[in-house]
Amino acid sequence: MNAAKVIQVLMADDSEIVRRGLIEVLESSDELHVVAQAWDGHSAVEAARRFSPDVALVDIRMPGMDGLKATRELRALPHPPRVVILTTFGEDEYVDEAVRAGASGFLLKDTPAEHLIRAICDVAEGKATLDPAVTGRLLDTLALQAPQLTPSEQKALASLTERELEVLRLVGRGLSNADIGKLLHIAEGTVKGQVSRLLAKLGADNRVQAARLAYRSGLER
Repeated sequence: MNAAKVIQVLMADDSEIVRRGLIEVLESSDELHVVAQAWDGHSAVEAARRFSPDVALVDIRMPGMDGLKATRELRALPHPPRVVILTTFGEDEYVDEAVRAGASGFLLKDTPAEHLIRAICDVAEGKATLDPAVTGRLLDTLALQAPQLTPSEQKALASLTERELEVLRLVGRGLSNADIGKLLHIAEGTVKGQVSRLLAKLGADNRVQAARLAYRSGLER
């Protein structure tokens, strides 16, 4: 890959051991380069201002400014990075706020190296990443806490075709376009087009927001 196309990554985690391990994984890919590291939200925002990374990999729990507030401030920068939240099964309650703060996805800290690298590349391209290992439980919790659908959300859902509702349900399960294509027996490129139209109809910025709506509407349960 041309050096000009290498994805610039900011790694933010209060554990030096975790940071070192994840940086080693990221730097093993020719597609990624860690331009800065941070140990809390404040240092993450300052590093983002200085280095303008494409993607920020942010621990949800950090001292001082946590990952949620950091996400909001990162997304408010003049050149905002896309944010991927690092989470664990014990932190379900933070998901709704993270989505609203502008996070593009969620990954477990022990996500396999190849999946982590692919997810960051996808996010850099404007996609969202939903780890199937955590999506169901995270969004289940979100659904129990979320408010009722607004009239505009109800109208948007009512405008969807049966196929679009099925695709939305599968997006809510955290499936990739390739996996959805296999289940529906259609080409991955066809799924990509359907998901793009689906997001446009829902007024969603990414798959995370669409999945959130699927759970809030009860579609996935």
